[in-house]
Amino acid sequence: MNNSIRQGSDLARFQREIYDNKVKKGFNVTDIYLEFCYLHGEVTEAFESYLKQKPNQGEELADIAIFLFGLAEILHVDLEAEILRKMEKNRNRTYEKVGDGFVKNE
Repeated sequence: MNNSIRQGSDLARFQREIYDNKVKKGFNVTDIYLEFCYLHGEVTEAFESYLKQKPNQGEELADIAIFLFGLAEILHVDLEAEILRKMEKNRNRTYEKVGDGFVKNE
């Protein structure tokens, strides 16, 4: 499996387009701490939308993805490769049921 972002892949394009839009609009692309705070805020908004059963849950989840992809581009993280790598790691990982949860076996 090739884990690198291909120039034409959708995820690579999303990362670039999201970053380009941030630059075009004059949004933050340098303060990493702030970007993590914004991402956290978007997760909170999505959770509140879910709790209140609002019809905009999909839009709120999209906001999370947009902030995550933008942050990945700012940090020069190949998010597609990292997702694929992590999915493979999770496929091969074993878990033990403990009470109502699970513990991963390293």
